[in-house]
Amino acid sequence: MPIGLVIMRWDIKVSTEILAKYPEELIIGDETLMQIYAAHEYTGEPGMISLLVGPLNIASYYTGRDKPLYIILLLNLDEDADTFEGGLSDISRVIFQNFEDNAYLDMIPFLFQRLSTYPNLNEEQSLAITYVDNVNRLIINRLREEGVITKSELKIWLKDQYREGFFDVDAILMELIKKEIVKETSVKGMPSELIFLINDLFMLRKPPINLLKNSVEHGLPENFSEEYNVAVKKFFEKYRPSDNDNLKILDEVIADPQVYEILKLLRISVVTKNVLEKLRKKGVDDIDGGLKKLWDNQLIHVFQDNKGNEYYALLSDFYTSLMYPKYIVNTIIHQYSVKSKSNAVLIEYLNVLDDNYRSTKLKTEKIEED
Repeated sequence: MPIGLVIMRWDIKVSTEILAKYPEELIIGDETLMQIYAAHEYTGEPGMISLLVGPLNIASYYTGRDKPLYIILLLNLDEDADTFEGGLSDISRVIFQNFEDNAYLDMIPFLFQRLSTYPNLNEEQSLAITYVDNVNRLIINRLREEGVITKSELKIWLKDQYREGFFDVDAILMELIKKEIVKETSVKGMPSELIFLINDLFMLRKPPINLLKNSVEHGLPENFSEEYNVAVKKFFEKYRPSDNDNLKILDEVIADPQVYEILKLLRISVVTKNVLEKLRKKGVDDIDGGLKKLWDNQLIHVFQDNKGNEYYALLSDFYTSLMYPKYIVNTIIHQYSVKSKSNAVLIEYLNVLDDNYRSTKLKTEKIEED
């Protein structure tokens, strides 16, 4: 796990200036900060650098000359700095969005925890962090409409659409490529690389079927079994999927490491508060706060017996995954008919989708065989 996080800026009067650090007792010398500053100045570009300074393993993210900030992550020597690049890019935008009123300062412990888990995120967490980011969502929504756009046009469009702070288009696209949401390729005759949507995100609530089938075996007293079924059925009779609902769950539950640990436990059992307390060993410090977020998002139901014991059970679960975008074929057909994209671009897109479909099918077959 990383050692700590430092937010620094350069002030011509005072040289390097630490704006925030976590944990508070973290020590990093002025000479080291100057080396980080000099390394970024040498490249002159926004983005991440990694360097070893004595016993320190450092990943540092620079936001660029317009609003220069340095997001510095101190790592253990055996940790790979490159695996944190996407996470540093992600939290840099969160810091920017909350910089003017210093609201980011209270967020530093949470951001450090989220960043610390970044290299080991499962697909569900990784997709959540991707989709709750405003810039990522702008790109995905634009590609849902068009399927393909030139990289140069995308950069210009994003600068016009997103004026809330810093973003590094190349770093963002690299993460979307790694997560197999988009693909970048070149087509002869086009002035810029093309960005293709190859997978969309599928998100919705789902009933906790396994818990409902065997609620007693999963820890719920038998006298609550029928009430549990009624509560879940009543919820889903009124449930209507929406992007706002999805975003709230992704942001407050799936992308929050502590709340997600509680959710993972509740997916396999109905538990009491005493059982939840054991999650403190996994770094869940605020169990009551996590339960409140799950309650506010209508993800849990609480049963209380005549002795005052409380049992926490999933009211609804949440599902998110990559989805092959079949609907894009109709978009391609329309673009061909109105000549809004060149034939060469559309043919390349069909080839890209075909390759992705075959690749996904092979992966699925291999998983089923294993």
